[in-house]
Amino acid sequence: MSITGEHAGKLHQPRRPTFTELYLPKLVTVWREGYGLSDFRADVFAGLTVAIVALPLSMAIAIASGVTPDRGLYTAVVGGFIASLLGGSRFQIGGPAGAFIVLVAATADRHGVDGVVLATLMAGLFLIAAGFLRIGTYIKFIPYPVTVGFTAGIAVIIFASQLRDLGGITLLAKEPSEFVPKLVALAGGLHTVNPSAVAVAIVSIAIIAGLRRWLPSWPGILIAVVLAAVACAVLSLPVETVGSRFGGIPRELPSPALPAFSLAKATAVLPDAISFALLAAIESLLSAVVADGMTGRRHRSNCELVAQGAANVGAAVFGGICVTGLIARTATNIRAGARGPLAGMLHSVFLLLFMLIAAALASYIPLAALAAVLVVVAWTMAEKHEFATLLRSSWGDAVVLLATFLLTIFRDLTEGILVGFALGAVLFIHRMAEMTGIEERSPLVAADRPDDDNGGRVPYDPALAVDRDVLVYRITGAFFFGAASAIGSVLDGIADKRKGFMVDFADVPFLDSTAANVLGRVAAKAHRQGIRLFITGASPAVRRALLTHGVTPPRARYRETIARAVADIKGGAALPAGGEAGTTSRRASPETAPRA
Repeated sequence: MSITGEHAGKLHQPRRPTFTELYLPKLVTVWREGYGLSDFRADVFAGLTVAIVALPLSMAIAIASGVTPDRGLYTAVVGGFIASLLGGSRFQIGGPAGAFIVLVAATADRHGVDGVVLATLMAGLFLIAAGFLRIGTYIKFIPYPVTVGFTAGIAVIIFASQLRDLGGITLLAKEPSEFVPKLVALAGGLHTVNPSAVAVAIVSIAIIAGLRRWLPSWPGILIAVVLAAVACAVLSLPVETVGSRFGGIPRELPSPALPAFSLAKATAVLPDAISFALLAAIESLLSAVVADGMTGRRHRSNCELVAQGAANVGAAVFGGICVTGLIARTATNIRAGARGPLAGMLHSVFLLLFMLIAAALASYIPLAALAAVLVVVAWTMAEKHEFATLLRSSWGDAVVLLATFLLTIFRDLTEGILVGFALGAVLFIHRMAEMTGIEERSPLVAADRPDDDNGGRVPYDPALAVDRDVLVYRITGAFFFGAASAIGSVLDGIADKRKGFMVDFADVPFLDSTAANVLGRVAAKAHRQGIRLFITGASPAVRRALLTHGVTPPRARYRETIARAVADIKGGAALPAGGEAGTTSRRASPETAPRA
């Protein structure tokens, strides 16, 4: 797989970045670019907005994870601050994530809260090591169906974990952590359903959904939780609250202390620590990619892993749970107008102030309202549209998706990811063998050819290479999940304004759903920036895959040849005969990709 680009002006051979440049926090980058009072005001507002969202979520996630709500707040305050301070993304918000509920709850069930804290500390050390070993570059190679599958599976498990509090169900024995036994136990307790808890949950969900639809700028989650707490207090509703179950939350951070350590304990929680580190790496880098797509900036994945590792170590020292990048809160941060990492640091400061001022009021929050918050989170993170798209795209993607999804629910998250990745690799090999057997027009690896090329060669025409209105990239070879990260890095560097941007697929025999999803993000970004994107030379199969994943008009236009696309950009002006053949090439890789 290779990609060649035709650019206007002189091409510069990029130098390899130094260690300091690769791991320099984005906070320093933002300060060097110039940071003024208006930027600070914007970050203060964004940080406050995210803190309002994070306050109830942090407590809800901690409760669902089998620990006390204060540990969720410690995680958001300490871990979120460190993640933004040292991170490789300008806008990343760190804290406790719904995706970890399953893993943390299982670890707490097996090894207790001390085991969770120790596993979090160990996971942080693993993440730091992974960042310095530059493993972050390769985590991006996880196939798209695997990401969608385990995310949807986690959403289902989160929903199931909240059924007890949603209905106010009373169980005589401890609630099982496994999916099927949990449902069986809850079914046996249906006769204890609390109508007041059900009413609080339904109204809370309705408030959140209604505000998201009609007043999206309002903090719907916080409003729903506050109204539920007020209603329960005023009406004296017989529902369980944070105070009745946990005795409230403290007004300050605990003193820092290392978790209890022994070799036997560390060995016992090692598999959990590895799972924590793997999921934290995937979630944080996925969140950073989403932030890049929304802003046009570029994160540094290995720097981000080091920051997330340090955040997990810091959270564990203060008794918190796992930290990772959070897609929803990062998106909220961007939409609120954040200018840099200071917004994430301020979000943690505001959370700490909320703890100091309003800790006593948190005792009145009904657990049914927090369960409603997590149900909404599960519904949002389920990626329903992407799930349906992958089921329709091809039988191979559907198999990988369903295997990951079902294993995540009924077996284990880590097992689901590993099996999904293995199936994705096997599927790629199958597609390679299939393409080798039936595709004669475009070989998977282009062979050298003589310059005369049987008379088919045309003279070089430099017109296209120096044209400031047109940018052309030619992709050669199979475009699959293993190459999607590197190629996506190059295609993502289209911030310069031009009339047209073309990606030529004439020499691409096939692409998978991960690659198609990358092109979908590129098309959306080009459309937002007013750049006309053209896809040229795509075979029917490649075009069908791209259309399935959202690369559709007006985001992208399809043409048979580069010459036809250039003629459209130029308003009908004919391209010289050699314009389609002339190229000025460079190889793209994760090391040479544009950086922000």
